[in-house]
Amino acid sequence: MTHSLRFTALAAAALLLGACASVPSGPSAMVLPGSGKSFDQFRVDDMDCRQFASLQSGGSTPDQASVDSGVKSAAIGAGVGALAGAVMGGHRSAATGAGAGLVIGSVAGAGAASSSGQTMQQRYDIGYQQCMYAKGHQVPVYGRFDNSRRAAPAAYTAPPPPPPGSPPPPPPGVR
Repeated sequence: MTHSLRFTALAAAALLLGACASVPSGPSAMVLPGSGKSFDQFRVDDMDCRQFASLQSGGSTPDQASVDSGVKSAAIGAGVGALAGAVMGGHRSAATGAGAGLVIGSVAGAGAASSSGQTMQQRYDIGYQQCMYAKGHQVPVYGRFDNSRRAAPAAYTAPPPPPPGSPPPPPPGVR
């Protein structure tokens, strides 16, 4: 088996293993039924909001985005490797360069694929939560209390003394 053929087989194996990982197609964010909403209404709204979220994320699933990104990176790596091999050493080097480029592109594509899938899932989740919240369902809010910016309580000061002299007379008609 030639050197470039081994690189190509290794890259193909890496791509196949990377294709085994999949991201769920649906929301990864929790939403609870709103007050006074039945579970049946929640299910109807859930299906409607899943369609809305899919449109918001471009109609692509996180898995599709991951695969597209990985394949593009591997193809670009192979093309750049073949071009570099041809420039440096002729036809045999072009094949070796293509194999090396495919391996390197596959490794880089795995990172790009993961990032693309996560970004797509976040876009989907945001659209889903916005839709469900707008329909009156409960969306958890994550955060923490930060007391560092709270103003320190003012020191206690006594009220000012009354003005000197006798108090003013009461208004007429009041006894």
